[in-house]
Amino acid sequence: MFGVVPKSLWNSINPADENNMCSWMMRCLLIEENNRLILIDSGMGNKQSEKFFSYYYLYGEDTLLGSLKKAGVHPDEITDNFLTHLHFDHVGGSVTKTRDGKLEPQFKNAVYWSNHDHWEWAVNPNDREKASFLKENIIPIQESGQLKFIEAGNELPFDDIKYVDGHTEKMMLPVLTYKGRKIVYMADLLPSVGHIPVAWVMSYDVRPLQTLVEKEKFLNEAVENDYILFFEHDPKIECCTLKRTDKGIRVDQTFPLSDI
Repeated sequence: MFGVVPKSLWNSINPADENNMCSWMMRCLLIEENNRLILIDSGMGNKQSEKFFSYYYLYGEDTLLGSLKKAGVHPDEITDNFLTHLHFDHVGGSVTKTRDGKLEPQFKNAVYWSNHDHWEWAVNPNDREKASFLKENIIPIQESGQLKFIEAGNELPFDDIKYVDGHTEKMMLPVLTYKGRKIVYMADLLPSVGHIPVAWVMSYDVRPLQTLVEKEKFLNEAVENDYILFFEHDPKIECCTLKRTDKGIRVDQTFPLSDI
C-alpha cells in the first residue's frame, strides 16, 4: 500500500499485524439527490471463495447491506451505482451470488456507471492488474443491461468528475457540493491520509510516476479551493482539509462527514 516507502516509516501510520497485513476501510458514499439514491463504489462484497478471503480477510461487523439498512435504504431503492474503477475492492459489492450460484447485480433497479476507456481496460486486463479485475464482478453488470458509460459528464449530479491514470486507466473521482463545501471522493488517488505526501505512492499503481504528477496537481488545487477530501480506505479518518507547510502540503483538520 505504500510502495517503496520503508516499513519503518509507514508502520507508525497504519501498523501491520502479525501476518504483516494492515487494516483498511472500504468506505462508500450514499448521495440522496431529489428522487435519486446514488451509491459511489460498493466495497469487495462477500461472494468470493474461502481462498480469496484468506488473502483479503474481512473484519468487523460492518457490511454494505447492513450500512444501507441503517440508513433506511433497501438495495432495490438504489438508482445509480457510480464505480470509480473496477478493482475488486471497489466493485465487488455491486454483484451478488444467489442461492443457486447465479451472479446478478446487487441493485436491481440501478444504473451502473463506468466509462468506456476504463471498462475496456478492465475486461481485457494486463498481467499486472489481472488479479484485481475479476470477471465475476464485472461481466454480470454488462449482461444485465444496466451498464452505462459516462459521456458528457453531466449524467449524474456531480460538480465535476476528475479522471486520473496513474493508479489505473481513467479512474474517476467525483466532486460534489454538500452544505456549501466541495467534497472530492478520493478513491485510490489518495487512499488515506497517509498517502498525502507526494512520494507515498502505492505499488498497485500501474503508472507510479504519473500518480506523482496527478497527486501534486490535485493537492495544489485542493488547497487553493479548500476542498474536503473524503477517504475510501483510511481505517479511521473519513475526511480532511489541507494546508501548506515547510514540508509540502499536509493535513490540516480531520473530521467525520457528519461534522460538516
